[in-house]
Order: sequence, then structure tokens, then C-alpha cells
Amino acid sequence: MNTFGDKFKLSIFGESHGEGIGVVMDGVPPGIALSEADFEADLARRRSGAKGTTPRKESDKPRILSGVFNGFTTGAPLAVTFTNDNTRSADYSNLVTHPRPSHADWVASKKYKGFQDYRGGGHFSGRLTLTLVTAGVVAKKILGGIQITSKITTLGGVTDEGRFDEVVQRAVKELDSIGGIIECTATGVPVGLGDPFFGSIESVMSHLLFSIPAIKGVEFGNGFAAAALKGSENNDPIISADGTTATNNSGGINGGITNGNPIVVRVAVKPTASIAKEQMSLNTETGQVEPMSVHGRHDACIALRAPVVVEAAVAIALAQF
Repeated sequence: MNTFGDKFKLSIFGESHGEGIGVVMDGVPPGIALSEADFEADLARRRSGAKGTTPRKESDKPRILSGVFNGFTTGAPLAVTFTNDNTRSADYSNLVTHPRPSHADWVASKKYKGFQDYRGGGHFSGRLTLTLVTAGVVAKKILGGIQITSKITTLGGVTDEGRFDEVVQRAVKELDSIGGIIECTATGVPVGLGDPFFGSIESVMSHLLFSIPAIKGVEFGNGFAAAALKGSENNDPIISADGTTATNNSGGINGGITNGNPIVVRVAVKPTASIAKEQMSLNTETGQVEPMSVHGRHDACIALRAPVVVEAAVAIALAQF
């Protein structure tokens, strides 16, 4: 499905090499100041250009089609679109019969009976994260005083930020790719957002975070590390009437409900599947497993451009409450 949400609902559309992509947001409150310029800061953070990111450069100029009048949201559905100007579809012609390992090529061809748009990954492309960032800008405005920040904590298994450039350069040189871990923090979150079980903050937020291509793991607070701790080590003692705790091992959430402390969530970003290094994969035309290398323009490290996308997902999730 390409639609998410209840109170703040969004629908995304488009393909990587199609005419364009876009997002329609419903449930946006009226009276929020909004212009196309408001999207630029976050869109720029997602844009390629740094070493290790794709050479494909798009203008990513947003066009507001509806939902804004005289500089303010109207309360009607808000639609924002982007054109695709820099495509090289011929780079993907061989992937029709020789799908990339660990990419959506093969499963998409089976699910959609060969009618899928395979160019640039089609609707499965990371290009569609542009729509999430766009919705995230609006969600952040809805959230008001809640501040959301993110940072890369690990690249290619390295936690020393001073070596990040080194490990990225090595992957580029080796025609390979690396993954990373991104930590996102939301501060100023009031007590009481979320519901138990299926409406928990973790459930809704994880749903959105896992919708980002290449995200393979999500944890809150101590996450998986908590499994090795004792209760006396992992518990967060409450030290004041406003719910402030001595530690924040729970990541700001108890029983699926925000406790007033910062929400802390981390995501694991897998290495880019599209690499120029030779790999083996089934050639569906010959029926044989044969060597292949991926042509085209791809990120050696998706995590470099993902922090703002993770922020957007967290903001959209919080906007549901």
C-alpha cells in the first residue's frame, strides 16, 4: 500500500524514472504558514553530491498543487510534486532478465507479473524518500515545539566519526557499498502520546521507519542491548513529578506511551544492493547463475543521505497522535 496514517494521512506516487513523483497529505490543519521555500533545507540534506552518494543530481524543486492559499494551509488535501529531470534508463535494461541480488527486481517482477517499471528501481527506488522528507517538513510544522534531530553513529561498522570518510572512500574504490546506523532523537514530546498494543508509539513509528528502503532494523532506547542487562540496570528511576527519569534506557516510551523524556530511536541501514563489483545472480533468460555488475549511478552508502529521511518518518509518526 502507498497510503499511511489516520489523523495525518499521506499517499505517495511515482517512479524513479517516470515523469515525476509526489505526495498528497490529508488532515493538515488550516492556518500553517507554508511555501515551497520551506521545503528546501530538508530537501538539501537529502540531496546527493557528497563523496559516496549517487552522481545523479535532480533539482528536487517542489511544486505545491493544492492545499495552500495566500501562504497558509487551507485544511484541504495538500499535494506536492517533483519532476524527474536526470534519468538514464538504459543503465537498467539488463536487470529485466538479470535481477540484482538483495534488490526488489526479482520479487517485483513476480508480484506484478512483469508489468512493473524497472527503470531505476521504479516505485521501489530510494528516490521516493523525497516524498517522505516532504511530508516530514509539514509534520514538523504540525508538531510545533517538538524538536527532532538525527546523526550517523556508525558507518561500515566503524563508530569513529573521524574515520567515516575513510571507510566510504574505501567502499567506492572497491566498487562496493557499506551500511550504517542512524540515531534520531525527539525532544519536547509531551507525556501521554500513543496507545497500548497496536497503537503504541513504537508500533506506528517502526511501521514508517521500515517503509524507508534499506532499513533492516529498528530499536528504541537500549534496544537489543537491554536483553543483556538486569532489570536493576535497565530500569529508569522516576526522579520528579513531571516524569523525568535518572536514565533514559526506555527511549522515552513506556507501555507504548510517551513518558515526557526524549524519544531515542536507532535504525540500521543495509549496504546499497546496487554495486559495480561483480556478483553472481540468476539470469532468468538463460536459466543459469551468471556473473553480473550493476551499471548506473548509485550511492556507495545510503546512510549518508538517510538522517533527514529518518527524522521525517519520526515526525510523521508523531503527527498521527
